Amino acid sequence: MMNELIPLMVIIPIICALLLNLFHKKDRTVKLLAIFVAIVIPAIPLLANYGVYFFGGHAPLISDPTLLSTLPANLQNSTIALFHPAVTYSYEAFQKIFIFILGIVAFFAIFTSLSQNKRVSGPLMFLMFMGTAAVTAIMLSDDIFHMYVFFEIAALAQTGIILTSKSDNNYETALKYMILGSIGGPLLLLGIGFVLGAVGSVNITDIVYAISHNLVDPLSPTLLFAFSLIFFGWLYVSGLPPFHTIKSGIYSKALPNSAALLQTFTVITFISIGIAIFRIFSYLPFFKTLIVIFSLLAMILGVTMAIMQTDFRKMIAFLAVGELGYIGLGFGLATQLSITAGLFQALNEIIVTALLFIGFGTILYLTKTSNTKKLGGMLEHNPIVAIMVLIGGFAMAGVPPLNGFQSKLMIVQASLDSGFPEISIIAVLVSIVTFMVFMKAYHSIYLKPKPNDLVVSDKPLPKSSIVAIGVLLLICIILGLFPQLATDSISQLAMGGLI
Repeated sequence: MMNELIPLMVIIPIICALLLNLFHKKDRTVKLLAIFVAIVIPAIPLLANYGVYFFGGHAPLISDPTLLSTLPANLQNSTIALFHPAVTYSYEAFQKIFIFILGIVAFFAIFTSLSQNKRVSGPLMFLMFMGTAAVTAIMLSDDIFHMYVFFEIAALAQTGIILTSKSDNNYETALKYMILGSIGGPLLLLGIGFVLGAVGSVNITDIVYAISHNLVDPLSPTLLFAFSLIFFGWLYVSGLPPFHTIKSGIYSKALPNSAALLQTFTVITFISIGIAIFRIFSYLPFFKTLIVIFSLLAMILGVTMAIMQTDFRKMIAFLAVGELGYIGLGFGLATQLSITAGLFQALNEIIVTALLFIGFGTILYLTKTSNTKKLGGMLEHNPIVAIMVLIGGFAMAGVPPLNGFQSKLMIVQASLDSGFPEISIIAVLVSIVTFMVFMKAYHSIYLKPKPNDLVVSDKPLPKSSIVAIGVLLLICIILGLFPQLATDSISQLAMGGLI
């Protein structure tokens, strides 16, 4: 059965990561294995059938009448027959889109990293594959404790990727992230523990069933406290305020191709845990208001901090954090259109931000600096890449007819339909400021006269980077012209599982 491919989306990159760490001194072996598995990762979700997969147990008893009939009558008629005793992976069209795009970004991050460095870093490849496996598991899992376990693995992988980069203060940034993680992670786990104590299960479908059928008191102090802890943990996981500076710091300290993958990890973890929280706690009267407030804060603080940056890596990092706010608005407005728009925005952010990190990364490759005050005149060195990066910036800012425009327009429409024109105005203004911030940086790097003391390498840009930018831009254009390729599957999730 092709459903057997569902666990392989996680197992194959984990096995690859372990082998790469084992062979880290054998450059040729590491390269061949890394490239082969990087090609396989986006291929598996295209081949796998939709469905569920159970680890360490069996399907709910009610789905096996033969087994159920052998049990006492009081068990046959109880909710225990409905509960999931196994860790459940669910794979539908929504997961297919995001895991495929994760695979594409992972492939380009790994491929560009291998082509730009003479010495292959086995530990870096290990961390990239392990992080990819962990985030894939988070996306597939219907078990909130399983999500937490793999989030911690992903967080350690992100910290390791920062440590392997050769940038200023990277150790300090990694240490800060670990210190905050020692607070945010345990609080998230504690909240999950309270949910387990109240419901008796960590399976999200079971928890939703128990709450919606009043098997537990939905407004009990235990569940309310659990929500506060899990929500705080989610803010840390995603990099929403007050954690926006450390999350942007992680992006800016990583090498550009690694940063492209790190922000993909963040966005997918953000929406996966966000969907879980929405499914469990959306009945709370203050739930949606909280998400809208923190999302608007992320949008405003993101672009405000980006304006002040003279390092283009920090600028993209803060813009990426600001773009998370649009995704959060989708959850906060809580309509089918808004959730579809928010998740479509998540997909677009992954693609566009990866494009910009790799695109601007070519400047760092040629000049060894990311300070916009020291740059200029780079248009002449590769006009094609410069134009592709410009269009990528337009996509992030929401310029039609690109993909960012489509998702942001849907968010504006959802805000108006929900009776919140103020949110629509803020969303449009943030897009305009994003455009201004990007154009300011673009002018400083490509269009202003070249400084006399700027040394530009005469080596050609790696073809891997040019191909990566071109493919990501092509996806931006296709999703801009044909948004239904993604929104049809996403709206199915909004209708069937969330609203």
